[in-house]
Amino acid sequence: MDYDAARSRAREAEASLRLSEPVSLASIQAHLERQRGRKIVIKPIEGATDKVCGLWFGLDHMDLIMHARAASEVHRQQIVLHEFAHMVLRHEQEIVSVDYAGTFFPDLDPERVVKALKRTDFLDELEVTAELLADRLAARIRNSQDRSGGQPGNFSSVFG
Repeated sequence: MDYDAARSRAREAEASLRLSEPVSLASIQAHLERQRGRKIVIKPIEGATDKVCGLWFGLDHMDLIMHARAASEVHRQQIVLHEFAHMVLRHEQEIVSVDYAGTFFPDLDPERVVKALKRTDFLDELEVTAELLADRLAARIRNSQDRSGGQPGNFSSVFG
């Protein structure tokens, strides 16, 4: 695993987005929707297992991101940013058993589900690069909040 190469790819991918300030989760979503030419729907997964944090399904008419219930809004944001990063990096979704997919999400096309469920190895180069890009996007959001006086970066003005 070449972490320097992964960091470089994440940095280049962030720069290629050319995000306008201020940056927020909503503005990144809107930017990706314009870029991809379709809606991105984000929904929580009821009863998710401990192995699944977030899943991205590239459907014919939209992109669907499903995420486990998060302990905080910051954690939820990181999960969603990670899935956005897979979109930006154009990571293809890989394949697992169609039978497994059908039982996990019976209302979705099993062929599409299997591709998303394969991405669970957090030491895999694709996952590391996506997480590094998600971290960079989260930093952009924090920095935008700092400049605009939003929370959580405005503590110094309140507490001195």
